[in-house]
Amino acid sequence: MLRVSNLKLTIDEDISILKKLVIKKLGIKENELLKYSIYKESIDARKKGNMMFVYTVDVELKNEEKVLKRKHKDVVQVKQKSYIGVKSGNIEPKGRIAVIGSGPAGLFASLLLAQNGYCPIMIERGSDVDKRTDDVNNFWKNRIFNKKSNVQFGEGGAGTFSDGKLTTRAKDIRCRKVLEELVNHDAPDEILYSHKPHVGTDILKNVVKNIREDIKHLGGEVRFESQVTDICIENNKITSITINDSEKIEVEAAILAIGHSARDTYEMLYKRGVTIIQKPFAIGARIEHPQQMINKSQYGEYFNHPRLGAADYRLIEHTSNGRTAYTFCMCPGGSVIASASEENEVVTNGMSEHSRDKENANSALLVNVSPEDFDSDYPLAGVEFQRKYEQLAFKLGGENYNAPAQLVGDFLKDKASTSIGDVNPSYNPGITLTSLDECLPGFVVETMKEGIIKLGRKLEGFDMHDAILTGVETRSSSPIRIVRNEETLEAMNVAGLYPCGEGAGYAGGIVTAAVDGIKCAEKIIEKYKSVK
Repeated sequence: MLRVSNLKLTIDEDISILKKLVIKKLGIKENELLKYSIYKESIDARKKGNMMFVYTVDVELKNEEKVLKRKHKDVVQVKQKSYIGVKSGNIEPKGRIAVIGSGPAGLFASLLLAQNGYCPIMIERGSDVDKRTDDVNNFWKNRIFNKKSNVQFGEGGAGTFSDGKLTTRAKDIRCRKVLEELVNHDAPDEILYSHKPHVGTDILKNVVKNIREDIKHLGGEVRFESQVTDICIENNKITSITINDSEKIEVEAAILAIGHSARDTYEMLYKRGVTIIQKPFAIGARIEHPQQMINKSQYGEYFNHPRLGAADYRLIEHTSNGRTAYTFCMCPGGSVIASASEENEVVTNGMSEHSRDKENANSALLVNVSPEDFDSDYPLAGVEFQRKYEQLAFKLGGENYNAPAQLVGDFLKDKASTSIGDVNPSYNPGITLTSLDECLPGFVVETMKEGIIKLGRKLEGFDMHDAILTGVETRSSSPIRIVRNEETLEAMNVAGLYPCGEGAGYAGGIVTAAVDGIKCAEKIIEKYKSVK
């Protein structure tokens, strides 16, 4: 197979022309082209008056060697397109193979184990996605918070209530495996080739449900509302896990895919002697603008073109105090959502449906935080750092799960906001206009202010007076790392325990977490015999 890159269509040219471009670039006759498929589609918007779609296409020809001899710079031979997997080991497992958590890491670890005959048991503290959705809506509409079933905990993990963004810079073939499995379980085909693929929370809910049913069909077991409250370690090896303080399950191995908000589990693991260290992360607020303004800034005269959809952005600025202000998890045409996982705390995040058709764009505006900022050597000091500002946000919002919010123009002038302008805040249950410097560290406020002004020079309108800042965003990544052996992927001092994904400090998004889940599952497959 050959991969042909740098094929360009104008924004108004039909995609059917792509075939002619392939034939012309390769210098072949039409009957020599056996098959072609889009590998990647991206948008070149650098020249606002000359917007182009740029394609990379995989092709199968009657005679590849003839084309390769021409040594065209945009044509390469590709030998491995699909994930192959690993061979099974020969050790007989004496207990269950458990996967703790059903976010991307846990789902894909469980799926791969099930596909290879290991009949895993996937254990999730939260509810299934349907009940979880009801619980989340009840929180957003009625302020009734469920600490066991919320935006952070439940089937699909935190990513279920997000934009379903699938972008990653990793070149690992496992990334393709993740995308293909998502499509196999009813995600849109376009994620296989889109330069910035996303699923959307509305579709993602069904996808995770389909993956769960496939795991069960293949012999796996799935348990909801089942929190791992303890683990037993004997001779530096995990031997069992305890569910809901009552049920004990003997395990041979356990993949620990608990997500970045399982704070009580972190504490339990630390007490049991699992090696945990501090890790940098970031905090800040969500910033909202009119989506139409972002479209105009990014696409110019084409801002309403039907092929483009809602525009996004990704911005970064290094400020004079040595910190960095940057945007993260940008949600075009989406909403700012209440994402607390503990009572009496306010946490924000962003979410979009597949259509991305809401009036506002939102993104996290974050500032880097390092362990030096924690003023403590305690491995879980980062968790306490997060809690402090989440609790301050709760109090500042009115102690009713309203989020504190401020207009960007007022934020830059150190002035508490008293009324909204042209941007209607999307956060539910509601906002309380105030001054965010009362619920963020001083260095974060300082960095955000300088960052907003400078980012406004990169993206027209980013620093608009009426844009809304809603606080606080603290869960961009885990504040800890559960140290593991990079060869076996087992916890450094506990054999059979595989720290995995975002919660363990080894991933930073849906795809990278899923890939890490696959890697951990592979280590188990390579070591043990299947049970089917």
